[in-house]
Amino acid sequence: MKINKRNPKVDVYFRVGCGRCPLVNTPECKVHNWAEELAKLREIVLDCELDEELKWSHPVYTFQQNNIVMTGAFKENCVLSFFKGVLLKDESKILQKPGENTQAGRVIRFTDVRQIIGLQSVIKAYIYEAVEIEKNGLKVVFRETNDFTLPKELETKFTEKPALRSAFFALTQGRQKDYILHFSQPKQSKTRSERIEKCTPQIMSGKGLRDNYAMKKH
Repeated sequence: MKINKRNPKVDVYFRVGCGRCPLVNTPECKVHNWAEELAKLREIVLDCELDEELKWSHPVYTFQQNNIVMTGAFKENCVLSFFKGVLLKDESKILQKPGENTQAGRVIRFTDVRQIIGLQSVIKAYIYEAVEIEKNGLKVVFRETNDFTLPKELETKFTEKPALRSAFFALTQGRQKDYILHFSQPKQSKTRSERIEKCTPQIMSGKGLRDNYAMKKH
């Protein structure tokens, strides 16, 4: 049997947080709010013989270099996210869409470690099913950009700055889709507007949402 070890890079995440907000390495960090729950999820996933990696500043668990699940912490809950969750049977009806326009990913939300312990066998079954999906080479069929509704904050920004509209629709379909999903995810209009404002220079320069991240890796 394969022995799965904890990745020291991921240990840092559990000690100080993801580092993507000012609360990193403080008691207020959301990772610390759900420390017991995240530790239990880590134990369960590693018991399923997946490899542990640090991607996007979060613990990601892979099978033969294919992303299977990742964990994350939010203010109101912590989650186990399945990258191709839409392909799971979800017989226990516990999967949720993380955002209105999310296509592939599905999450299980937790608010108590006892909830995780109670669902442990179900969680493992879902993970093993996700691994089988990768073994069988199943793919998610994604919708085209035209099938998505643009967030109203982006439409407003297009009206204010027509050059941004031109730059946005000059991007590839995949890059447009990434931005739409990224902008649409927050529940609050203010947060959506902030994301759009932050990404505007990148869009104007013809780059996709993930391009800067890819450049930092090399």
